[in-house]
Amino acid sequence: MTKKAKKADLSFEEGLEKLEAIVEEMESGELKLDGLVKRYEEGSKLLAHCDKKISEAEAKIEILKNQDPENPELEDFDPDS
Repeated sequence: MTKKAKKADLSFEEGLEKLEAIVEEMESGELKLDGLVKRYEEGSKLLAHCDKKISEAEAKIEILKNQDPENPELEDFDPDS
């Protein structure tokens, strides 16, 4: 499995947990500049991943809110459509 596929399978909560660990590591003062840059890059990617997960959830909620409660039309949600 590629890194990109692994990241796509990452839940919001898992991504947030990894992001928090990176922030703690960066704040520890134990990383050298190269390590800080690598962690910053990784953290930026995780932040974008978490933002995407939140946007997908918001879009799904908006779809559900706009449905007729008496006759809901349930279908699979495709965040890329």
